[in-house]
Amino acid sequence: MLVLQPHLYKQGKKPLYVFAVIFFILVIGTIRSYGSWYFYNYYFTEKPEEKFSPDMIVSSVMGMTIVYFMGFPIRMTMAYFKLRKQTASLLLEKSQAELNLLKSKVQPHFLFNTLNNIYYEAYLEAPRTALLIEKLAEMMRYFMEESPREKVMLETEVRFIENYIGLERIRVRHDIQLDFNMEYDGQLMIPPMLLITFVENIFKHGIDKCANENKISISLTTNSEHLLFEAVNHIPDYQSAVKAGLGLKNLTHRLDILYGHKAQLVCGSKDGTYTASLKIPLI
Repeated sequence: MLVLQPHLYKQGKKPLYVFAVIFFILVIGTIRSYGSWYFYNYYFTEKPEEKFSPDMIVSSVMGMTIVYFMGFPIRMTMAYFKLRKQTASLLLEKSQAELNLLKSKVQPHFLFNTLNNIYYEAYLEAPRTALLIEKLAEMMRYFMEESPREKVMLETEVRFIENYIGLERIRVRHDIQLDFNMEYDGQLMIPPMLLITFVENIFKHGIDKCANENKISISLTTNSEHLLFEAVNHIPDYQSAVKAGLGLKNLTHRLDILYGHKAQLVCGSKDGTYTASLKIPLI
């Protein structure tokens, strides 16, 4: 009976559960009554009783039925304590999650406040360094507050890209010739971290940090239906071939989940130039 309850009753198959209970009571009651009659007559008494009769089956089935219904309070008590234990465990997990959430909020705010203090001190001595600290603080705030959301404003995403470019410039010995052509509606909403992969790839694979000249061209345009993003860079001489990295593979998989066949991602190299373009619907 205890086996039937989780497999049938708790799964909503109540008519089948009732039928199964009745069937098992009849079958087990019959076997029990006949077994008792047989062993008693052939092993425990010198004068066997009358032949086996249906009344014995009825008596055994009635007894098992009574035992079954008397077991209900026990099963209900066991289910109650099990549910109570699960509830206590869930409450403990919820409290722990809330505590961790509070900790996660306190730590970034402490870090932001510290960066603000460093920014103030750096601004007095080295304004350029202070500007870089400000860009880093804005990027960290984006990671903490914006990136977990399903969608962010396009102007917020562009600001994040600009801050990233500003920080990456300091790693390059010579200046970078960067053309960032933008014609977009900043209030449009897009999934976060969708465009940064192209810019990351440029600074990871498309920049020669020792060269006197590095040219990058980025364009972002929107219309009533689509967003168009394109990144173009020269392939460094020491880099013989350009392969799709993990970032682009993850982006392709993400685009497939978000937009399916409606997104268009095209990447390729030609005449020493690498071009990556993306077209997504604005839905």
